[in-house]
Amino acid sequence: MITDPYGRPVKSIRISVTQRCNLSCFYCHMEGERLQTNPTEMAPQEIERIVEVAASFGVDNVKLTGGEPLLRKDIKEIVKRISGVPGIIEVSMTTNGTLLEGAAGQLKEAGLTRVNVSLDTVKPETYRMITGFDLLDAVISGIREAVEVGLSPVKVNMVLMKGVNDDQVWEMVDFARENNLILQLIELEASKENLNEVYMRRHLDLAEIENELNRRAEKVIVREMHHRRKYLLREGVEVEVVRPMHNTEFCQYCNRLRVTSDGKLKPCLFRDDNLVDILGPIRRGAKEADLRKLFLEAVRRRRPYFT
Repeated sequence: MITDPYGRPVKSIRISVTQRCNLSCFYCHMEGERLQTNPTEMAPQEIERIVEVAASFGVDNVKLTGGEPLLRKDIKEIVKRISGVPGIIEVSMTTNGTLLEGAAGQLKEAGLTRVNVSLDTVKPETYRMITGFDLLDAVISGIREAVEVGLSPVKVNMVLMKGVNDDQVWEMVDFARENNLILQLIELEASKENLNEVYMRRHLDLAEIENELNRRAEKVIVREMHHRRKYLLREGVEVEVVRPMHNTEFCQYCNRLRVTSDGKLKPCLFRDDNLVDILGPIRRGAKEADLRKLFLEAVRRRRPYFT
């Protein structure tokens, strides 16, 4: 196991396999990338090689993200290659779910273990307003298929926004209970792109919702990763709360290194000034020892953002 200068172990990596997306969610900091192909996207074998380097330092958990990862026509090959790397015990994915129906079983067969689906509402009109598309039925079908084929757990990520979906929390709790899902309530993050616009108008402090969850819970568990609270409700559903913008523990217990879609090791989610290029050296034929040094450098650059 490798640790950064602050003693935090690095146990997992989060790999963006594309910047492309087929939705236009108004709060997304990558809105505008949409379906534009990026010529610097990593090939499956390049992603596999990065994972091999990470696994050599004890990393055993990989999450694939985007953009929308299911837009990659070779996504099943990517999953299969990663799941076959010695030392990797879990391969997961975050997706908007629009392309999950018909793919969930193949992904599980390739080695995917679990999936997070970004879904902020189950109201068609709200979904259309947030995403710009009428694809809610496809997402719900994909979620149900993921449960049926045995991806576990299946989590639904709901970003809460004032005046948009903050009145739909308990409807989403019911949806999670009815479909055997875990619901994650996520506080809207600020970014350079939305700090003065969407964030200022739509940010919602989740303290009041957490108080109600606590009142309804049979049991409250503090997860090891980020010390997130998991509420086991009397309704028979698990709800997790993610509050990165108001929680120093988000950094204190961070155990993840990120990889951008163009092959940069990203030590911190909230910073872009300390990236380490690993794809360039791979394409220039770098030796394994050199790639390991680059990985170590990225770990060395990890700094808590919230201080």
